[in-house]
Amino acid sequence: MFATILDDETIEAHTRAGYWANRTITDYLDDAAAAAPDKTAFVDSQRSVTFGQLKQEVDRCALGLLELGVRPGDVVSFQLPNRIEWIVVHYAASRIGAVSNPLIPIYRDREVGFMVALAKSKILVVPREFRGFDYPAMAERLRPRWPDLEHVLVVGSSWDEFAATPWEERHELPSWRPDPNDVTLLIFTSGTTGEPKGVMHTHNTAVAANNPLPDRLGITSDSVLHMASTLAHLTGFLYGARLGVQNGATCVLQDVWDAARFVELVAEHGITYTSAATPFLHDLLSAPNLADHDLSSLQRFCCMGAPIPRALVRQARQKLPGLVVLGGWGQSEDALVTLGIPGDPDDKLIDTDGYPWPGMRIRTVDADGAELPPGAEGRLQVAGPFLFVGYAERLELARESFTGEWFDTGDLATIDADGYLRIAGRTKDVIIRGGENIPVAYVENVLYEHPDVEAVAVVAVPDPRLQERACACLVLKPGAHLDLEKLRGFLAEKGVAKQYWPERVELFPELPRTASGKIQKFQLRSLLDKQSGTGPRPGQ
Repeated sequence: MFATILDDETIEAHTRAGYWANRTITDYLDDAAAAAPDKTAFVDSQRSVTFGQLKQEVDRCALGLLELGVRPGDVVSFQLPNRIEWIVVHYAASRIGAVSNPLIPIYRDREVGFMVALAKSKILVVPREFRGFDYPAMAERLRPRWPDLEHVLVVGSSWDEFAATPWEERHELPSWRPDPNDVTLLIFTSGTTGEPKGVMHTHNTAVAANNPLPDRLGITSDSVLHMASTLAHLTGFLYGARLGVQNGATCVLQDVWDAARFVELVAEHGITYTSAATPFLHDLLSAPNLADHDLSSLQRFCCMGAPIPRALVRQARQKLPGLVVLGGWGQSEDALVTLGIPGDPDDKLIDTDGYPWPGMRIRTVDADGAELPPGAEGRLQVAGPFLFVGYAERLELARESFTGEWFDTGDLATIDADGYLRIAGRTKDVIIRGGENIPVAYVENVLYEHPDVEAVAVVAVPDPRLQERACACLVLKPGAHLDLEKLRGFLAEKGVAKQYWPERVELFPELPRTASGKIQKFQLRSLLDKQSGTGPRPGQ
C-alpha cells in the first residue's frame, strides 16, 4: 500500500459535505450493467462493448489478475492506446483494490523505465504494436531495471489468451471491496524537474472530480461522449474512461486523433460532448469534410490545457452554431478545477479559464502567503475534494506543496470579482505545446549529456495552432556541429518520448545570464521573437 498525506480530518470533512460518496468506479459499472446491460458502453476503432459485456470482461480480468498474484495495493501498469482493453485493465485493477498506473503510449525507454521502476509494478500490459512501435521489445530491454515486475501481457499475444481464459470457472470474486480512501490511480506528471512525479488519487477523489459534470454540462445517460486525448492523461482518464460509466452513457474512443475521422464519428454515433486540448478544436473547424456531415448533435467542446483564441470561438459559432465551446484549467494533482459555464458572456468565455467546480476553491497569494484581492496577480492555490493525496515515494515534496489545506499549483493567476480564474503565467519552467506539458528541465538534462553541448536552454516560441513550440538554444563546444536532425537522433537514442523533442535549434556563442550565472530565458525568447518577426509573447 502507498503511504499518503490523507488524514482523518480531510476524509470526514469531504464525506460530511457530500463530495465523497465512498463509491468506486466498479460500483458505477455494476449499476450500469444492471440497469441497461445491452446498452453500448464503449466504442473503439476495433469493436464495441455493452455494459453487460464490459462487466463480464472486467470481472474475468480481475480474477485473472488475482491468479497472477496481484493483491490490493499492487500496481498494474498499462501502456495502451484508447481501446477497450485499456478500460478492462483499469476497471479490473479497481475491482480488486490494485492501483492503476496508465502510461502514455508515446513514452519510450527513458520515461517508461523510470515510471515502472518507481511504481514497483507487478504487471505490465502493452500492445504488440501501435503506430509502428514495438512495445514488447522495449519491455524486454527495460525488464532488468524492474525487479518487482512479474508478468508482461501483450495485447495481440499473451493478453488474448489471458482474457479468453474462463477464470470465473475456477474462482469467485472475493466479497471484500476496496476502501474508497485507498489509492486507485498512480498517474505521472510530465514534470518540471528531471524526474516526473507520481500523482496519487483515491477512489473518492477520482469519483468526486466527475460528479459535478452532469449539472454543469447537462450530461445524462442519453449523452454520447467522445475522447481522443490519451486515457493516460487525467483528462482522458476522467472524461473518457470513467465519465460515461458514472452516468450510464456511451463513450466513443479515438486512438489516433484525426479531425476528419472525428467528424465522421460525430455523425455516425450522435456524439454530444468531447473534451480535448485547444488545437483539436482548431483541427475540427479546419476538417475538409466538416460541411459534408450532420454535426448538430455536438453540444459541448471543452478545451483544456491552453487558452481559446477569440478567432476560434468566432469560427465555431459560424460553422457549428449549436456548439458551446468552454475553456477549463486543471492539473494531474487537482483534476479539473475551473470550467466555463454554458451561457457565459464572451468576456468570461474567452478571457478567463472558467469558474470553480462545486467544492473546489481557489485563491491567489503574494510572496509571503497573504491572500490577494480580486484582480491582483499572485500564486494560485487550490483546495477541495479533487486534490491528490501525495506523490509516490515523495511525500515530503507533496507536503511542501501545501499551506494547510491549500495546494500551491505553481501557476500565476488572477481571480476577478465574479470568481473567474485567469492563468497569467507559470512559476515552473514548462512549455505547453498543444495542451501537452513539455518538462523543460528534463529535456535540458538529457541534452547536457550530449558530448558536443556546452550549455543549453529550452524555451517556448509562439505557434498559431499549438500556442507554443520548443526551441533548443545551444552553446556548442569548439569545433562541434549539431543540427535539429542530429539532436533529435540523440534524444531518440536516449529513449526520450518524441513529443518532448524540440522543433527548432538555435546556436549561440553564449547564453545571456544574470550576474549569478542563471540563464535569462526571457532574453532568449525576445531574441527568437525578433528573428521570427512575431513580437513579444503575451505576458513576457
